[in-house]
Amino acid sequence: MKQFSSNFYMGGRYLAASLLIWILAAACGNNEEKANEATKQKREQVKTTTGNEKTKTIVFYGNSLTAGYGVDPSSEAFPALVQEKIDSLQLPYKVVNAGVSGETTAGGKGRIDWILRQQVDVFVLELGGNDGLRGIPIAETSRNLQAIIDRVREKYPDAKIVLAGMQVPPNMGRQYANAFRGTFEQLATKNNLVLIPFLLEHVGGIASLNQPDGIHPNPEGHRIVAENVWKVLQQLL
Repeated sequence: MKQFSSNFYMGGRYLAASLLIWILAAACGNNEEKANEATKQKREQVKTTTGNEKTKTIVFYGNSLTAGYGVDPSSEAFPALVQEKIDSLQLPYKVVNAGVSGETTAGGKGRIDWILRQQVDVFVLELGGNDGLRGIPIAETSRNLQAIIDRVREKYPDAKIVLAGMQVPPNMGRQYANAFRGTFEQLATKNNLVLIPFLLEHVGGIASLNQPDGIHPNPEGHRIVAENVWKVLQQLL
């Protein structure tokens, strides 16, 4: 009886020890799994955060030229073609087309706060053409463009701003045409902006590169406009 009790006691001790070892092993296994899971989650979090940090936004803010009037905005308008160039080089930028057909500088000034609700890293300002075609006083156009520039700088001080220069047909009068063209140069100099001298260079006034209205580029025209923009923009990316 004593032998049985002793054996039972010893067996109990071995059983308890075995259970303790099993529990500790299970706990270590669970802890290891938790540690691995935590490491995995941390790795995924870092990966996601890094990806977000690398992706920057280029906003094209303009009128029907930017909006892609008369062509497919998603594949033929010059902002979409710029995105293709960015993607081909695997640069971490996404293009946002914020063009509105018929937009004047006054209209652009009125909706700028809505556009600036999203992150802006590069801001391409393409407005003023409709002002010129309507004969709006150049001083007013200049004030509106300056107000847009100021608002972007206020909201995103580190954003790079590109100003697209525009010209008007000579039938608006030589004095008006010269002053209009000079406004973009003056604003670029005053605000230390990157200037595209003339957005429609090698496109404006060429019938084969424009739609029947003679104002809006056709798909081939947009490809040339995209090249005009890219020559300037690529230096900032």
